[in-house]
Amino acid sequence: MQYGICNLSIVPLRSQSCNTAELTSQVLYGEHFKVLEQQKYWSKIRLAFDKHEGWIDNKQYLLIDEQTYTNIDREITGLSSDMVEFITDHNEQLMPVPVGSHVTASSLLSHRFEGHILSGTQAKENLVDTAFLFLNATHQHGGKTPFGIDAAGLAQMVYKLNGYPLLRQASQQATQGEPLSFIEESEPGDLAFFDDDEGNIVHVGIIMKDNYIIHTYGKVRIDRIDHTGIFNVDTRRHTHKLRVIKKII
Repeated sequence: MQYGICNLSIVPLRSQSCNTAELTSQVLYGEHFKVLEQQKYWSKIRLAFDKHEGWIDNKQYLLIDEQTYTNIDREITGLSSDMVEFITDHNEQLMPVPVGSHVTASSLLSHRFEGHILSGTQAKENLVDTAFLFLNATHQHGGKTPFGIDAAGLAQMVYKLNGYPLLRQASQQATQGEPLSFIEESEPGDLAFFDDDEGNIVHVGIIMKDNYIIHTYGKVRIDRIDHTGIFNVDTRRHTHKLRVIKKII
């Protein structure tokens, strides 16, 4: 088994080993992973944080040994807290990294980070405030930064920044936590899941107070939620069908 770490800002993780394949997620600076298969130009990896698998360009990561991988799991947990921070590399050149990057891994990469670091768990009340950092970010399938993010990526990053792990896909996240029977039982920060006509969970949003929800639909936006689903405040119609609400914390 081989192991790797992301030494760049935002690296695409694709469904297949080519540049035109679907973007399924992204690897942020400092994230580490197992290398499941290595080809001439591409590697199939499994991220340590959420076990998501995909293909990454061999030029966009560094190999590390098993002991370093284990040490990162055990010791390196700090995340960047601002929308954009800067890493100084070994050539004293600056590299921008997005919020949620694993900046405490910079020492392993002979880099330097001097910004504010998030670590540990935060109060549940902080989840909605964190979600506001992504407000108006463009929807991008597979994205998980303020410069492009999908629904499950929004939920995952908001929880991650507050010290709570979520899986990568909405259908996977829906297997976590405790189901609630009614919207009235929910609290700000709980997750609402929505399904398609075949009953597959395809969307997730973060509950706010007073029957509002923050989610991605073209962009990260705030809409109303009721027992039917999400009611779009601009088009005045329902856009997503409610399946279940989950209390993760």
